[in-house]
Amino acid sequence: QVHLVESGGGLVQPGGSLRLSCAASGDNISSFSMGWFRQAPGKEREFVTAVTRDGGLVYVASVKGRFTVSRDNTNNSIDLQMNSLKPVDTGVYYCAVSSRVNMATNGVDYWGPGTLVTVSS
Repeated sequence: QVHLVESGGGLVQPGGSLRLSCAASGDNISSFSMGWFRQAPGKEREFVTAVTRDGGLVYVASVKGRFTVSRDNTNNSIDLQMNSLKPVDTGVYYCAVSSRVNMATNGVDYWGPGTLVTVSS
């Protein structure tokens, strides 16, 4: 069993920044991909970014150049630095762990409870 806990969400104005963190506990965390999804009000959950167990980085096109994801395998954690935030970035951000080759298309095994990010003026 893998447990995930997110932190760092909050309210920011457009153009501002937030840093999200996710701490994972359980067995063989290093063998999983770790990443982030988000869900805006009234919309389905969507993939944002991921780091594979080999260190590969994947970003959805809408956050490319604004968000930076990093993984600390020693502490079994993953961070998401979000810059130049836009209202469209508003939503609940969920940490995710996957044993699949491609997290975005093949699914997620474990979810965190989520942390709310609100971008509004």
